Amino acid sequence: MELAGFTCTMEFHKDPSAVALEMLLIVQPEKRKTVQKLQIDKQTESHTPHQSQGFQGDGNGNNKLQQYRGNDLHGTHVTVEVHARNSTPQLFKKLSLGKGFQDNGKRRPRPPGSKDQHAYPWDKSCLKSIPLDLKQFEKLDAYAIKVTTKSSVEELVKTLLRVAHNDLEKVRAIWTWICHHIAYDIVGFFHKDEQSFKPKDVLHSGKSICEGYAGLFEQMCSLAGVQCMNLSGYSKGHGYRTGQTFTGECDHAWNAVYLDGRWHLVDSTWGSGTIDDCFSKFTFRYNEFYFLTHPALFINNHFPDNSNWQLLKPTVTLKQFESNMLYKSDFYKMGLLAAHPETPIIQTVNGKVTVAVESRFPMLFMCELKGAKEYSLMTLKKNGMNLELYPQKTGSHKLQIYAKPFKSSEEVYNCVLEYILECSSVDRTICFPKELHQPVGPSWFTEREGFLKPSHRGPIIHTNDGRCDVNFILSKDLSVLASLHSDSISLTDDKKRHILQVCQGNRVEFKIHLPHAGNFVFKIFAKKKSSPGNYNYIFNYLIFCPNTEVKWPAFPQNYSKWAEGYELVEPLAGSLPADRNIKFKLKLHSIAKAFVQCEKTCPLSLSKDGYWEGSCSTSGCTEVYVMVLENANHKFYSQILKYEVEPQ
Repeated sequence: MELAGFTCTMEFHKDPSAVALEMLLIVQPEKRKTVQKLQIDKQTESHTPHQSQGFQGDGNGNNKLQQYRGNDLHGTHVTVEVHARNSTPQLFKKLSLGKGFQDNGKRRPRPPGSKDQHAYPWDKSCLKSIPLDLKQFEKLDAYAIKVTTKSSVEELVKTLLRVAHNDLEKVRAIWTWICHHIAYDIVGFFHKDEQSFKPKDVLHSGKSICEGYAGLFEQMCSLAGVQCMNLSGYSKGHGYRTGQTFTGECDHAWNAVYLDGRWHLVDSTWGSGTIDDCFSKFTFRYNEFYFLTHPALFINNHFPDNSNWQLLKPTVTLKQFESNMLYKSDFYKMGLLAAHPETPIIQTVNGKVTVAVESRFPMLFMCELKGAKEYSLMTLKKNGMNLELYPQKTGSHKLQIYAKPFKSSEEVYNCVLEYILECSSVDRTICFPKELHQPVGPSWFTEREGFLKPSHRGPIIHTNDGRCDVNFILSKDLSVLASLHSDSISLTDDKKRHILQVCQGNRVEFKIHLPHAGNFVFKIFAKKKSSPGNYNYIFNYLIFCPNTEVKWPAFPQNYSKWAEGYELVEPLAGSLPADRNIKFKLKLHSIAKAFVQCEKTCPLSLSKDGYWEGSCSTSGCTEVYVMVLENANHKFYSQILKYEVEPQ
């Protein structure tokens, strides 16, 4: 029995309360009567956004209305089925069971059903709709990339299938070849009417836009004996603006392939490469993410014109698609899982906004706020990061989050998230020093660098009296240095003298005396003791002191002979009062003698508890030195500390 069907949309313009109906007409011929001819009204056709030649019904509601161009239909019975625009016609469902819909003697792919659906939102498991070990494709991919056949689509498919032994491998070979050999036609994008999207023309030219990619992919799959659908819809691709709405004609095309009894999604256009910001240059950059992408991730930036092809349960509405956060493919490829807030447009609260990112693995992050100065505080977690941001200008600003795997050999950070930050007010009380580097505070990264059990686990150290002690246990044989920075006063010469470092075995301690109130950056550097190279920056703290009466002097200047394990108990201030008798107490190891050099030499004696102690008068001198004799056989003493004497 012959079977023909088409859909039509009826709109009633005169009656404001009328509704539009989409109907599927199935004409079944019988011997008694004849239906002479079916015509679609020109006015009705003009209201349908998608038109093409020939019957395009795919048996799943994804029909593109056009004028039917077949022979006259004969019969006596007409079945009219009314269904929702995005639903699958019941009769097509029945016809698709088991054998699939027959069109002109050819088997049509079955429409997506419940067995194709994946739960939404994403369950943070596999990135693919089929669990894959990509290593199984290494030889296949290498072969497909080297294939240069372009004489015909048929010959190309025949060549690719020499190493493909099942449907999955066939699809993979086709996908790999297209992604590595078809360039995006930027010039052709602006002259679509002059372009041919026929597979043979795309093959010969080696370039096209999404319609050509999808069409070539579909035909190659068909020739390989794999069911494939050409899909269209809206996309959040090049030129997308956060929060924009989608209206009018579809702007993108991709494919669905039928493997292992289920439908799966691919986008060979986006798998092939990238376009620069100026939309002037295409670069081949293979993107594995868009091969058999999990539907709950694919919907992130692909919205099909028929919701059945979302392959999701429940489906996402266009309004949800427009308002949902856009996660770039690098977000998922790097092992990131989620971001909070989950909306692309975020508002400041009292001049502040907070962003958090979850990840499977330790990651490094950066952030950038376009169009406004900001103060930020980023802290790393073992599975993500937290960011506090304080824009210093009201209005709308673009916030970009960058990430990089810790083990990556590349120094490049890739953008994984974009927000539009709406700032209604500015917090003027926030002012972080310019030297503050992100991230702030100890983290998994500092642990890997050898700094364990920090005394201060948070990024900010609060002190009211201007003093604080910071200490760590070192898991590596490191030489450590530190410095102090502030915007309000130059500490170029004294940035180390407000820090007194004490090392005892694998424990390192920093005594910090602030010169005044305010915000300071405390930076820590390290290198292997055996390494002759420079010290590497490790991390920093933000130190906050609100007490305006704080005014600590610098510690005494220490020299290279101030050895690891030495400890200064008193005097800690590097500036000594004049005409005073000053007590000295230090813990010094592996020395023969020690004394204080002022107007005269004052020897220090070793006490029972291991401290070198003594006193001297500052009368008549401007500088005081602590000297040591490292070996009794040596003739020369070495300076280890220097004090300044205040003028009278």
